[in-house]
Amino acid sequence: MKRKKIIGLKRKKVRLFSYNPVWEKLYKGEEKLLRSVIGKYVLDIQHVGSTSIPGAKAKPIIDIAVGVKNLKNGEKCIKSLKQQGYEYKHSAGIKGRHFFAKGSEKNRTHYIHIAKLNGRFWKNCILFRDYLRKHKRTVKEYNELKEKLAKKYKDDRDTYTAEKDSFIRGIIKKAEKG
Repeated sequence: MKRKKIIGLKRKKVRLFSYNPVWEKLYKGEEKLLRSVIGKYVLDIQHVGSTSIPGAKAKPIIDIAVGVKNLKNGEKCIKSLKQQGYEYKHSAGIKGRHFFAKGSEKNRTHYIHIAKLNGRFWKNCILFRDYLRKHKRTVKEYNELKEKLAKKYKDDRDTYTAEKDSFIRGIIKKAEKG
């Protein structure tokens, strides 16, 4: 009998899964690990991205935002995170963060985004997540967009991600207005 995959996805691929409450438990376990290895530099840790939004379709990779006082403190976390199996990707093209991936290229399981607590990147992650948690109709719209893009760009995660950008920015603007 084949076991159903809960988390993990090959790098560059797009495959969406229905929301799974186990993702929250997996996040909690990773949060506990992170606090034990980089806790002295951390001001807050949050589960973000689609795996943190009930009802959202998601790539089965746990996104974690780690809030620090400044990016210099984020640099102090690199060695410890590497020892936990995270690969350091610098900013990965997004200003204001340090980015880490866990898992082999054939099975990415976690992403860490270290950013200044309450800086622009941090706020955007939280605003987007919280807005979708409160607006189920918007989750449905987002799911429809993601499913359409996943079919079109199943082997091109960069384009898939870029094509979601205007929707995400629109939600962040709505969330900022309250």
